[in-house]
Amino acid sequence: MAEALIIVDVQNDFCEGGTLAVTGGAQVAAEVSEFLEENHAEYDAIVATQDWHIDPGKHFAESPDFQTSWPVHCVAGTPGAELHPDLDTDHIEARFLKGLYDDGYSGFEGRLGEPERVGILEGEKGIRVEPGDVVSSTAPDLDSWLRSQDIDAVTIVGIATDHCVRATALDAAENDYRVRVITDLTAAVDKDQLEETYEELREAGVELLILEDL
Repeated sequence: MAEALIIVDVQNDFCEGGTLAVTGGAQVAAEVSEFLEENHAEYDAIVATQDWHIDPGKHFAESPDFQTSWPVHCVAGTPGAELHPDLDTDHIEARFLKGLYDDGYSGFEGRLGEPERVGILEGEKGIRVEPGDVVSSTAPDLDSWLRSQDIDAVTIVGIATDHCVRATALDAAENDYRVRVITDLTAAVDKDQLEETYEELREAGVELLILEDL
């Protein structure tokens, strides 16, 4: 069985100091890096997802309800959308950018992109690369890319447990991957709703683990 590690949205705006900070976000970044250092060879592929909002419509709100609408965050091409500096990216081989023009909760909505190209001058005329230019409309989505790598199992970590980690795990299960979530390598927006989230994941066939289980 070939397995991929999916690192969900460990971005500056979701960590302490960001515009939509999740308590424990920076700790997740550091602990995922430690996990990668010790375990990267166990995975056949390691990928990251990133919120990459250009015009997500009602996803952004001046008076957000923190369920379906949110403060402005992870605007494409801004420092807030970048991966957190405590996350070691050496072993990440692909990034999937999501939510350009919609909510984009699940990593499976993301397409392969190159966010580091933003601002670079390219071509004979030195045209500056804009945030929308780094994701091609023909780029593979996460599912297509994983299939091309013969991946049939995924382990998921990242931010936030009750939103984008949840949505990514549910979509992975729906797409017939064997799915595991390492819960102590995630951080939640609403810790009071965690057990409800865990139960939903279990019912979908997702295996919930802690590091000691590995």
